[in-house]
Amino acid sequence: MLSIRRSAGAFVAVAIGVTLVAAATLLLASGRPQVPDRLAYAAVVVQSPEAGAPADSFAPTRPWSAARATELVGRLAEVPGVTAAVPDRTFYAQALVDGRPPATDAQREAAHQGHGWSSSRLGGLRLTAGEPPRQAGEVVVDRALGLRPGGPVTLLTAAGPQPYTVTGLVDAPGVYVVDEVAAGLAPGVRAIGLLVAPGADPGKVAEAARGVVGGDGRTLTGDGRSALEPRGDARTRWIGMQVLTATAALAGFVTVFLVASTFAFTVAQRRRELGLLRAVGATGRQVRRMVYAEGLVVGATAGLVGLLAGAALAPVSGRLLVDVGFEPATFQVRYELWSIVASIAVGPVIALLAVWSASRRAARVHPLEALREAAVEQRPIGRLRVATGVLVVAAGLALSLGAASADEARDAASLALYAVMALVAGTTVLAPAVVGPVVRMLRSPVRRPGGAIGMLVRAGALTATRRTASIAAPVLLTVAFAVLVSGMVRTTTAAYAANRADNVNAGWVVVPDRAPGLSDQAITATGGTALLPTTVFETDPNSLPENRPLTALGVDPAGFAAANRALTVVAGALGDLSGDTVVLPASANRQPSEPYALVFADGRVVSLRVVAVVTDDSFPGDLLLPRSVVRTHDPSALASAVYVRDRIDPPPGARVVDVSVWAAEADRAEDRLVWLFTLLLIGVSAGYGAVAVANTLLMAAAGRVADLRLIRLAGATRMQVIWLVTAESALAVLIGALLGGAVAFAGLLSIRAGLAEQVGVSVDLVVPWSVVGGVVGLCLLLAVLASALPTWRLLRHRPAQPLARS
Repeated sequence: MLSIRRSAGAFVAVAIGVTLVAAATLLLASGRPQVPDRLAYAAVVVQSPEAGAPADSFAPTRPWSAARATELVGRLAEVPGVTAAVPDRTFYAQALVDGRPPATDAQREAAHQGHGWSSSRLGGLRLTAGEPPRQAGEVVVDRALGLRPGGPVTLLTAAGPQPYTVTGLVDAPGVYVVDEVAAGLAPGVRAIGLLVAPGADPGKVAEAARGVVGGDGRTLTGDGRSALEPRGDARTRWIGMQVLTATAALAGFVTVFLVASTFAFTVAQRRRELGLLRAVGATGRQVRRMVYAEGLVVGATAGLVGLLAGAALAPVSGRLLVDVGFEPATFQVRYELWSIVASIAVGPVIALLAVWSASRRAARVHPLEALREAAVEQRPIGRLRVATGVLVVAAGLALSLGAASADEARDAASLALYAVMALVAGTTVLAPAVVGPVVRMLRSPVRRPGGAIGMLVRAGALTATRRTASIAAPVLLTVAFAVLVSGMVRTTTAAYAANRADNVNAGWVVVPDRAPGLSDQAITATGGTALLPTTVFETDPNSLPENRPLTALGVDPAGFAAANRALTVVAGALGDLSGDTVVLPASANRQPSEPYALVFADGRVVSLRVVAVVTDDSFPGDLLLPRSVVRTHDPSALASAVYVRDRIDPPPGARVVDVSVWAAEADRAEDRLVWLFTLLLIGVSAGYGAVAVANTLLMAAAGRVADLRLIRLAGATRMQVIWLVTAESALAVLIGALLGGAVAFAGLLSIRAGLAEQVGVSVDLVVPWSVVGGVVGLCLLLAVLASALPTWRLLRHRPAQPLARS
């Protein structure tokens, strides 16, 4: 009973779905954290205590102080089987080439990190030229920079540009200085690598190391050392996992519904055939099993094709993910057995889930259906369906009102998304009833004065409302998703940028250029107001979680107050911020003069005094510290921006932009990744929507052969008939686009209202029309091709031939 023509659409849908799922699954299996190359030779690594923060915050571990690290190194070196215990110190240092950081450094976190030369033993680094550094002012650099031993080089550090002499080259990113210099630039230690003697058991060494460290750290071996992956790489890898997971979930979800609609349409076309089977004695269970068997065959064959295509696509997709920033440079595709097995099972599972409803509908076909000749729809929609659709639409409207009045942007976005989902679902349910009024509203585009084709297009859409709704439904879903998601991302980005710019009282902003931050020398040269961020850790035993990381901003109180329009002091005085003092937000529940102990980047515990309390939205961080205190405890801290009144010549590693550009670029990296992710999801949904439209039209074409040939007998030319079916398809796509756009705009207006109330400034509704136009154009193109090409093929014969019954 399986027909290749009838199953072709389902086969293509399952194959595409499995291709995406298989590629995403293979890439997910390859996305495990990796042991940093510079620690590969350390069989055991002791890491400082973990921060009390969620895993997706990527907060650094709480460092040991210099004294504690020295004590641990001495004790760990005495562990049996350990040949050396090496503290790994990491600090900011970046070589300048032609007065600027190399362009490639912005793509690799390790490229702007410095280490002590002893750390080279942990990664088994060997000099490719020259010799190790032996005194201050000497450095070993990556040979990819094109420098030569004995030549000068300028290192950009947190203090500013410093002259060095290149003594050697290695085939690895980063720079290496003498250990004494590294200890001054990175007094806090977060990892101690243990070199194990040949023949020694790393497991036993790790067990002994745990006894030395106790609760003041953790011991890592084997793949567990991947926890030491750079935070930037870990964050990028996590983003990639979210992208791949969402892509696989969306592909599987949409494929189920697409295949389900395909089989449902097939069952509707085969009612006479199924009625004949029931008439000759087939039971409902046998018919249902037949449909399940057809789905299983389609799922298994299409799944195998999709797996092969996904496996071939994975390496290309992996390189693309690295290029766009969804995976770190160390990412490599690996073919894991579990991912292959899972991908093989996806095809049959998707197909069986999809045919469940169709099989039940097929089993309910009565034997008398074989005697029916009329193909006219008896009733476009039932009363229960109308009631359900109205209730769902009402729920969507209520959620839209909730989104407009939400206090938080995240809550508004969630409510708006749920509102659009409800409105889309309700509109889809009511689509057969909505088609008629919409067609009458669009009467002028589909009917030329005195034109018979236009009349037939309108009459066909009004008569076959279910067919028109089936074509319009995937377009409605696709356009609504594209308009909502793209508009929400662009509108939210613009609103936050406007709010950020409105809070800054400055004319220009100095920002990093090919560097992670600005040095002290750059700040001094600008003469502006700088924010010097660092990570500190709360040590209050009465506050959980333990070692909670906080973002502290080192500021000059007078300059910060003048540059920040959002600053509102609740208690105390900001001008008292000097020495070992701190300013906290109101949510910290502290009062002026209270003590507040923190662990700084150098591992030292410092008791601070609260001098002021401000509102929670006064600054983008957790607390304010004097800039001198931050610099004392974190020699590698870098300023994120400097606010200046007038435009100046930028120092090395910096550039000057106006406030609006700075506000738009403040989260540029995150905004870029979010937008790429948005386009990826829109592309997947648009592709499936277009395939669904084409699939429905291809299946519908086979059932309209007699109607189209009858129109030919009535005097229509071949081109007129092709124009008829093309216009019908275009009308259905237009209806779906209008309904989808209207539903999405309701959600966007709610989001805009909520954002305007939250940020306190006027928010413009931003819709990327190029993206929306591309989605509608893709659906329209495939709809035209899927209707015109089969019609051209079906009308190759003379008009007299079609009336003969087979």
